[in-house]
Amino acid sequence: MDNALFEKAPIPKAYFSLAMPVVLSMLVTLVYNMVDTYFVAHTGNTNMVAGVSLTAPVFTVMIALGDIFGLGGASVISRLFGQHRYADGKRLSVFCFYAAIATGIIVATLGLIFRPQMLTLLGATEDTWQYASEFYTLIIIGSPFIIVSMTPTNLLRTEGHAVESMIGSMAGTAVNIMLNPLFIHVFDWGALGSAGATVIANICTDIYYIWFLVARSQNLSIRPKLMFAKTIRLSSAIRRAAHTINITSHEIRSIFAIGIPAAITNLTQSVGIVMVNLFLLPYGTDAVAAMGIALKVVMIAVLIFAGFAFGAQPLIGYNFGARNMNRLRGIMRFSYAFLCLFALIMTVVLSLADHMMMRFFINDETIVILGAGMLRVQLLSLVCVAIVMVTTCTFQSTGKALGAFILSISRQGIILALTLGVGSRLFGYEGVIAAQAIADLLTAALAVVLLIVMLPELRPRVFNKRSNGITHQ
Repeated sequence: MDNALFEKAPIPKAYFSLAMPVVLSMLVTLVYNMVDTYFVAHTGNTNMVAGVSLTAPVFTVMIALGDIFGLGGASVISRLFGQHRYADGKRLSVFCFYAAIATGIIVATLGLIFRPQMLTLLGATEDTWQYASEFYTLIIIGSPFIIVSMTPTNLLRTEGHAVESMIGSMAGTAVNIMLNPLFIHVFDWGALGSAGATVIANICTDIYYIWFLVARSQNLSIRPKLMFAKTIRLSSAIRRAAHTINITSHEIRSIFAIGIPAAITNLTQSVGIVMVNLFLLPYGTDAVAAMGIALKVVMIAVLIFAGFAFGAQPLIGYNFGARNMNRLRGIMRFSYAFLCLFALIMTVVLSLADHMMMRFFINDETIVILGAGMLRVQLLSLVCVAIVMVTTCTFQSTGKALGAFILSISRQGIILALTLGVGSRLFGYEGVIAAQAIADLLTAALAVVLLIVMLPELRPRVFNKRSNGITHQ
C-alpha cells in the first residue's frame, strides 16, 4: 500500500491520482450506455426497445445494492487504513465480498420466483412482455456477478489501486460493447443478447478483480477464513476447536450506515426523473421528451462530478481515520474549489452548445428548441450539484451516516418533490422546469449547514482547542 500517496504527496497529485481513473471509468460507462441504447434501437423493433427500457431499473437496483458493500465497505476500510489497522481492513474486505455474493443470490432467487409480478410492476404489456421477460430473466440470473463487481472496484481504491480498479471496470465495459452487436445483430438474440452481453461483461470484470485480490493486493482479500476466529472450548474430557464469525455487529452497522445512503442516492436519481416526467405530462409528450434529453446531457456533467468527488473518498477517509485534520482541510478546500470551478466551465460550455447537444440525440427541431431552453435552466445549478457531491462524499468517507442519509434523500427526493409541487402550483410549466435547479440550490445550502454542524473538527479553531486539551460540549 502506498502510504506516501495518502499521507505526504501534494494534495493535487494525490487527488487526481485517485480520482482520474474513476472519472475515466464513468466516462467509458457513459459511452457504453449510449452505445447499448443504439444497438437495441438499431433493430427497429420498438417493442424490444420498450421492453428493455422497462426492465432497465432492475440493473440500477443491482448497482445500488452493490454500492452498499462497495462504498460502505470502502468508507470503513479507508478509515481503518488511516489508523494503520490493516488486518481489520482486510478482514472486513472479505466480509464485503461475500456479503455482496449472498445478496446477489437472494436477489436472483426472489427475482425468479416473483418474475411475473415484477414484470407487471415494471409495466410490461402484451406487446413488450416477451422482450422484457428475456432481458429481465437473464439479468436476474446474473445478479450475483453484477452486484459483487461493485465491491472490489470501490475497495481497491482504499489501497491506492485506482488505476487497477479502472482497468477492471473499463475491461468489462469493452467486453460489453464488443458483444452487444454480435449477440443482438449477428446471432439475432435481441433483448436476450443485450442482457447476455451485460452479464458476461460483469463476469469478466469479477474474474479480473478476484485475480488481483488474490495475486497482487496486500491489505485486501477474499479468503473466507479471515472472517472466522478460532476458539478452544474445554470440557472435563474434551478439548475441541470451534470457529466463530469474527465480524462484530458494530462493524456491520458501520458498513450499512454508509452503504445504504449511497444506494439510496443511486435510486433517487431514477425516482427524480420519474417525478419530473409525471409533472410534465400535462404539457405534452414533447415536453417530456425534451426534458429527458436535457437531463441526459446534464447527467454527463454530474457523472464527471461524481467521479472526481467519490474518487477522492479513500483520501478523505484515510486522513480522517489518521486524524490528520490539517491535511484533510487542505483536501476539502481543493475538492470544493476544483469542482466548483469545473462546474462553472461546464455550465458555460454546455450552455453555448445547448442546441448542438440536443441535436446529437434527436433531429426534431421543436424538441431541440424546447430542450435547449430546459437545458440552460438545469445548468444554472451545476455549481450547487458540485457542492452537494463533495459534501456527500465527505460524509460517507468520515462515517457521518446521518449527514449522508439526509443528502441522499434530498436533492432528487424530498426537496425535488417539494419544489415540483410548489413550482407547478404557483408557476405552472415554468415552475416544473425550474424545480430541479431550485432543489439543487436548496440542497447545497443544506449541505453546507450539515457540514458545519456535523464535522466541527474541520474548523481549525475547534481542532486546535481540542489538541490543547479543551473539551467542548
